[in-house]
Amino acid sequence: MTRLPILTAVILTLAACQQAEAPAPAPAATETAGVDPATPGQPQAAPAFTLVDSEGVQRSLADFRGRTVVIEWTNEGCPYVQKHYTGAMQALQREAVADDVVWLTIISSAPGKQGFVEGEAARAWKTRNNAGSTHLLLDPDGTVGKTYGASTTPDMRVIDAQGRVLFTGGIDDRPTNKVEDLEGANNFVRAALDDVEAGRPVRTAYAQPYGCSIKYPEEA
Repeated sequence: MTRLPILTAVILTLAACQQAEAPAPAPAATETAGVDPATPGQPQAAPAFTLVDSEGVQRSLADFRGRTVVIEWTNEGCPYVQKHYTGAMQALQREAVADDVVWLTIISSAPGKQGFVEGEAARAWKTRNNAGSTHLLLDPDGTVGKTYGASTTPDMRVIDAQGRVLFTGGIDDRPTNKVEDLEGANNFVRAALDDVEAGRPVRTAYAQPYGCSIKYPEEA
């Protein structure tokens, strides 16, 4: 008469143990959304875009999938840009392009605020500054700049072959417009490109951007 309650207790105990040992369900996978300015430095999918370059040719980010891409926002009239265009920026552009990196310089400033709406003026800018970028892109309505959260000139992005933004922000650790501060500066873009080429995580994924504020059309 006492065996049935004992047997029932044993069965219940075994069932409880099996439930406790059952593995927890794996967390649901999440997809990376577009650039989120609230989480700078986290790998994010680079938003797609198509812009017309200084030669009048449409260039899409998708054209360069499978290659490392640098995006640089610029404005010739900005003293911070002028500091880097005394030779340091051009040298880095040519160094990167020689390593098969695609370098896209974008002008998102409003027309009249060092922004261009036609190619002749943009080509003259590139020639005047002896720029070494792959393409100079015009973003006269500021759509691409705002999509990427670009706030200053210069403002930089490094995108890997899988289309992920791995670096965001200021080009180096000397946030001044003094040419002499280029000497000894830690260039975050060069370091990020070295990390990507070596197949290791980008050590500095975000740096506070500095420079002149981009004057988007509605703010000009």
